[in-house]
Amino acid sequence: MTDLVPVKRALLSVSDKGGLIELGQALAAKGVDLVSTGGTAKALREAGLAVKDVAELTGFPEMMDGRVKTLHPMVHGGLLALREDQGHLGSMAEHGILPIDLLVVNLYPFEATVAKGGDYDDCVENIDIGGPAMLRAAAKNHAYVTVITDPEDYAPLLAQLEQGGTTLRFRQECAANTYARTAAYDAAVSTWFAKTLETPAPRRRAFAGTLAQTLRYGENPHQSAAFYTDGTSRQGVATARQHQGKELSYNNINDTDAAFELVAEFDPAEGAACAIIKHANPCGVAKGKTLLEAYKAAFDCDRTSAFGGIVALNQPLDAETAQEITGIFTEVVIAPGASDEAKAIFAAKKNLRLLTTEGLPNVRDGGLTFRQVAGGFLVQGKDNGFVGLDDLKVVTKKAPTPEQMADLLLAWKIAKHVKSNAIVYVKDGATVGVGAGQMSRVDSALIAAKKAERMAEALGLSQPLTIGSAVASDAFFPFPDGLMEAAAAGATCVIQPGGSMRDAEVIAAADEAGLAMVFTGMRHFRH
Repeated sequence: MTDLVPVKRALLSVSDKGGLIELGQALAAKGVDLVSTGGTAKALREAGLAVKDVAELTGFPEMMDGRVKTLHPMVHGGLLALREDQGHLGSMAEHGILPIDLLVVNLYPFEATVAKGGDYDDCVENIDIGGPAMLRAAAKNHAYVTVITDPEDYAPLLAQLEQGGTTLRFRQECAANTYARTAAYDAAVSTWFAKTLETPAPRRRAFAGTLAQTLRYGENPHQSAAFYTDGTSRQGVATARQHQGKELSYNNINDTDAAFELVAEFDPAEGAACAIIKHANPCGVAKGKTLLEAYKAAFDCDRTSAFGGIVALNQPLDAETAQEITGIFTEVVIAPGASDEAKAIFAAKKNLRLLTTEGLPNVRDGGLTFRQVAGGFLVQGKDNGFVGLDDLKVVTKKAPTPEQMADLLLAWKIAKHVKSNAIVYVKDGATVGVGAGQMSRVDSALIAAKKAERMAEALGLSQPLTIGSAVASDAFFPFPDGLMEAAAAGATCVIQPGGSMRDAEVIAAADEAGLAMVFTGMRHFRH
């Protein structure tokens, strides 16, 4: 393969016109012949550049509303011809095919059309055919052809041309980027079809992302890592603006996502809420009349674990809350906005990252989650299950009071975001004990109660706050033992899915202990 290949002829066809004129001017200044299509050619001409229409190259006009314009041997022959193959050169001479040394194409905005809610016909019309075909052809022939699909690569391309042509390494990198782009594009189209046709398990499933940042390392320093975005507009860590602090780490991103998804369960119109996360599990969650009140209550659930944690708020951060948060080391704070005063307070803490979004994600939205396993990956629908007051079934002789019911529903919302087996104690709108990730539900109940005892000592309380609390279990109690541990910790009411073979035995134990218990009929495992 030839290393340095000059560019004498370029074909430009872009939907994103950003940087196009500057690129065209720079190419023309280097004596590159410009060939283009439709709107791209029009934009170049309006900038005073000489450009040849693809129709002049092919001898055929653009037709069928632009669906057919570049699918022609004069184009693909110019892209695919091996410049050192006598047979290819002979075919080019015989048919008057001119070589194309540079292809600049970005595709119809299919992903953007889907994201803005385009109807079926609009989405189909934005499926690019000629663009991917040209990109793949040029990328295959990277020995001779340079292919550019992202405007961000215009500057590196022009830097290459300053030395008289593009290097093989650069063309290989461009080809790799191109195949990744067309793969991502096809993945977006196939995913849209699966969703539109309501096909939960299509024969083939593809996922794609765009590099947002390379990370220093993964969960541990010996693991490499990177962060990719999927192009959706869901509010969260991927769409947030970082105002200060060093780069987010792999664990920061993972934990911040968990925190913001949890706090989004609480409608800001119904009051302030705060979630404090450590290692993807909540160590404190609370509602309050103000963010400050909510933060303090969440912090008092487990002050030890909150150190170095992630704080998520459901309302814009204010100065008073910001001042309180700076009282201990906190890794990240994420909120739907922040006042100038709050930003100024955080500015004194250079290692504290502040992220703001334009709102909260809708926890009822669907979507997919996936996880790699050896030889493949598991795909499931997002856990957007919701249980309201009318969905609960009282199964004990004693029914919860309205106040208990409010705490039960709060505990249930939180349990959804705690690693299984999950036990969550809530009292007066705040967690007072969280047990997560244990192999036994009994152990989760014990751990949560023990944490509450330690916090009571730290806060100088005469008894742990689990006394008189509501308790949630993310899955059913298979035996009465876990339930009895919760009762021993002081819980007076219980919310759980139900559905165990021993439900009758568990209900009887609850009645004997004087507990009120409700069934949700829905499980929230989170592994």
